[in-house]
Amino acid sequence: MERVEPINGPLEKRTLPYGDAEDSDEQPESQSMLDESVGPIVSKSGDKKFGMSRELADGDGGSGVQRCSDDDERDETTESTRLIDEEEVKRGEKQDEGEPSSNGGTTSPGLNGKNIALVQPNNHRRSDEPTELSFEKFPENHEEKLKRIKIENALDDPKTTLETWKQFAKSEYGLINDDLRRKIWPLLVGVDPQQVDPAPSLEELNSHPEYNQVVLDVNRSLKRFPPGIPYEQRVALQDQLTVLILRVIIKYPHLKYYQGYHDVAITFLLVVGEEVAFHVMEILSTNHLVECMQETMEPTQRRLMFIYPLVRRENAALCSYLERSTVGTLFALPWYLTWFGHSLNSYRSVVRLYDYFLASDFLLPIYVTSAIVIYRQNEIFQEDCDMASLHCLLSQLPEDLPFEYLLKSAENLYRKYPPRVIEKDVETMIAKEKQQRLNEEREREYRKRYGKKPPPVPNSIISRFLPHLQLSRRSVFVTTAFSILVGFCAYYYRAHYIPLAAVR
Repeated sequence: MERVEPINGPLEKRTLPYGDAEDSDEQPESQSMLDESVGPIVSKSGDKKFGMSRELADGDGGSGVQRCSDDDERDETTESTRLIDEEEVKRGEKQDEGEPSSNGGTTSPGLNGKNIALVQPNNHRRSDEPTELSFEKFPENHEEKLKRIKIENALDDPKTTLETWKQFAKSEYGLINDDLRRKIWPLLVGVDPQQVDPAPSLEELNSHPEYNQVVLDVNRSLKRFPPGIPYEQRVALQDQLTVLILRVIIKYPHLKYYQGYHDVAITFLLVVGEEVAFHVMEILSTNHLVECMQETMEPTQRRLMFIYPLVRRENAALCSYLERSTVGTLFALPWYLTWFGHSLNSYRSVVRLYDYFLASDFLLPIYVTSAIVIYRQNEIFQEDCDMASLHCLLSQLPEDLPFEYLLKSAENLYRKYPPRVIEKDVETMIAKEKQQRLNEEREREYRKRYGKKPPPVPNSIISRFLPHLQLSRRSVFVTTAFSILVGFCAYYYRAHYIPLAAVR
């Protein structure tokens, strides 16, 4: 079976500016604001590169450009935040005066004055469409602040158990910010951040057969990096991502790289840094993602079949509607392969899902997918019952999905219908599909031989006990006549020979 097709945009060359011309333009303003967070990185070959500082690498999911402590956030703002706030005030004043917004929605200007995020409710996008990742920062509400304090206290307690960390990650609001994620994500997968292997240089790995494909995919991941960073720093990040991926597949040669793997790796690179991210990714690659890294996509396709039994057990009418449309499960493939990291353009939503998935069974992304399909049932029923319409609808993820509600729904589905139950349903589905393909093949052969559609198979006792036996009118007549003959002989034998044997 062929490997999954590219789910990103068109291929780009490494030597060219990444992304669109707009994205590659270097503005003096953005360069000056980022000078403090960019420093020279000396590679093993002695060449100097401009790379991101620890603050940027471990960003907390805000702007992705600079991270401040809580006290600094209360006392002062960065230059970029000041520019954004001024722009928001100006736009608010214009709207108060009756002037409509130019884009009809909420925009966040980048460091160079360009909009870097457009987040509007009910704005749909295909799941395989590359989009710019929004690193918009939101203030903590009261519940998030209380939970953050609890997590910080737990970090100070050496007796805190793994189960406690899992509860923090799975419960509402997740791990709150990237400062806490950088410390807790490694604990969730059993990685000690103090005992990590240093990363090799890119030159040491470029002889691997998957090198060119990895570089092509990494080059297409521009919009998953924080916006507004300089070109040199962008290249350093992409080199780190390439090294991270190659280290895993070199250490585990039986695992095969798939397109979309880089979307998972980039999230851990941005949160925990290059060296810790490697150990996290090698554990995930040999556990959570191991079925996705096989020679073929058959194990992955089988897992995606879990969606239909889960939907059927919750809403049989919805499942029947989807099955009649023959929409299949291709719409959910990027979601499962990348833990939604490729399909969502909100960094906040991506890392929240990663909190949950790291603390849960490896099949929870499938249960979340099923919860999304069930949640959108009204939209589905409003579409025509055909593959094109429903695939177009389902492959688009609304930007206003209530993920906290969906995660609770997925957890309820997992509790009510554990994988061992759904596995039996999947086996039944596979058997039915196999029988259907067999019937279709026999029908094609019959049409080819006789030039007409085969007669319908009667619902008889024979067909129930011998489902693979293809019956025609002639075969039914012969079988019935033979059955009558056998019955007559049995009656005759019983009436004449059994009494004589009794007399003797």
